[in-house]
Amino acid sequence: MSESHAAEHSHHEMGFLHKYIFSTDHKIIGVQYLITAMAMAIVGGLLSMLMRYQLAWPTSMSPLMAKIFPVAYAGNIMEPGFYISLVTMHGTLMVFFLFTAVLTGGFGNFLIPLQIGARDMAFPFLNALSYWIFLVSCVVIFSALFVTAGAPMGGWTAYAPLSAVPTAAPGQGTGMTLWITAIALFSASGLMGGLNYITTILTMRTKGLSMMRLPLTQWSLLVTATLGLLAFPVLLGAAILLTFDRIGGTSFFVPAGLIIGSMPLDHSGGHPLLWQHLFWFFGHPEVYIVILPAMGMASDILSTFCRKPIFSYKMMIYSMVAISVLSFIVWGHHMFVSGMNPFLGSVFTLTTLLIAVPSAVKTFNWLGTVWGARIRFTTPALFAIGFVSMFVSGGLSGIFLGTSALDIQLQDTYFVVAHFHLVMAIAPLFAAFAGLYFWFPKMFGRFMNETLGKIHFWFTFIGVYCVFFPMHILGIGGQMRRVYDPTAYLFLQPQQPLNVFISLAAFVLGSAQLIFLFNFFVSIFAGKRALENNPWHATTLEWTTPCPPGHGNFGEELPTVHRWPFDFSVPGEKEDFIPQDVPATVTAKH
Repeated sequence: MSESHAAEHSHHEMGFLHKYIFSTDHKIIGVQYLITAMAMAIVGGLLSMLMRYQLAWPTSMSPLMAKIFPVAYAGNIMEPGFYISLVTMHGTLMVFFLFTAVLTGGFGNFLIPLQIGARDMAFPFLNALSYWIFLVSCVVIFSALFVTAGAPMGGWTAYAPLSAVPTAAPGQGTGMTLWITAIALFSASGLMGGLNYITTILTMRTKGLSMMRLPLTQWSLLVTATLGLLAFPVLLGAAILLTFDRIGGTSFFVPAGLIIGSMPLDHSGGHPLLWQHLFWFFGHPEVYIVILPAMGMASDILSTFCRKPIFSYKMMIYSMVAISVLSFIVWGHHMFVSGMNPFLGSVFTLTTLLIAVPSAVKTFNWLGTVWGARIRFTTPALFAIGFVSMFVSGGLSGIFLGTSALDIQLQDTYFVVAHFHLVMAIAPLFAAFAGLYFWFPKMFGRFMNETLGKIHFWFTFIGVYCVFFPMHILGIGGQMRRVYDPTAYLFLQPQQPLNVFISLAAFVLGSAQLIFLFNFFVSIFAGKRALENNPWHATTLEWTTPCPPGHGNFGEELPTVHRWPFDFSVPGEKEDFIPQDVPATVTAKH
């Protein structure tokens, strides 16, 4: 299956630019995605620090910030409109340009050919094109921060009609146009990547690698790519319709009788809820586009450092498929207070609670894997265990929000912020950290510093709970999601000390990521060298290649797979792991 592609992926020796910048090698493209996503994470993280400072000390003077952002800090105090722009850009950068990009773009590109015994992706040029379109989308969304009228103010969900009317707010002009353009480009990039992933996994697996011998990382990326192919076109279509409303005079999302600045708009027949339906039909599968690769990676890493097979391999696969199917019929739980028929609301409540079943299956399988294991508490193992902790914590609060009767009270409060961050942001982030520490030797031929890694883990783990767990309390107390000054409301003033505590914890959490960045970039050039191909004693095919692998990944012959990817601690064997390419006859002699 893979041999026919060998000639296609063979190249002569290339110069620096073609090898590392304009490369079609999946490994280089994966690293490009990772580095670009890190840059977007730094920007998004700095925006969140500005938000937390404002929420903790909303009336304090900020002369330094006024010099940096003279328009946004009139009178040395942050303008409310600028705060809403921060919310919009932070959410957009993190959801799309960090979490989706780093997990599917970064790890997907790097790992798929290596773990299935292929020399490259099915379509190397399309793969490179998907990255460059993604990079252009990053530049476009970043430029929205610097337009004269200001960044967009419609939230990361860009709800209409606010996003459909350029004159609705200062940032809804050029800033919103750049937002829509960036999301359209991002969607196109995601579609290219998804087509490549599915084709590669289904058609280029090496000899002996059946679907039921795939690592769970590969299953998760396959399911994720399928989700993306079904969900991204909906977002892309919605963005096109939104553009028509903004510049073409159509009325897909703009109702009749809307008045902006005492001037009636010449629109009729549109409905803002149509945008919500289209956005969330994409938006909820997007949650699992982010979380499913994290689940697969965490599963493989947990099994490796627990030195035992993943508990119930087939159920892990079936639960991923079940989650992906159910993710398309739960979008209405974001719209319980939109005037939805109560009976329809009960249907979405039922489907939302149903998705907790396969999620619980995965959770108990992870616990079954850890139970009684001889765990090696390396940095990747700690972050993989941390992923399970974050996923469970965030998932439990999701049960409350998925129930319409409770969600009506808790919607648009900081309870939602806490839930969303834990399950959609922090859990995947922990899996991404686990993957970076785990596959770093394979990417760069060196190790990241283990001591710094563990310091990074504990500061991050404790910091995350100090930041996001108290937000549940704020939400139950009624604090709104996009509130600019909590002290302006008498009923929120008693909770202000908690806001200060969260912000201080957020600054510590943000500072801890500097440890990671230092460790990552210094280790690329000065880290301890990986002197063996398989330093973690793992079983999957990527660990049979050099650290780092050369062009074409494998030698003259592609490996042949003889077993599943979780042969750890097999009774009667000398070693506590057996790689996938070791024939059964060799191990039978023992």
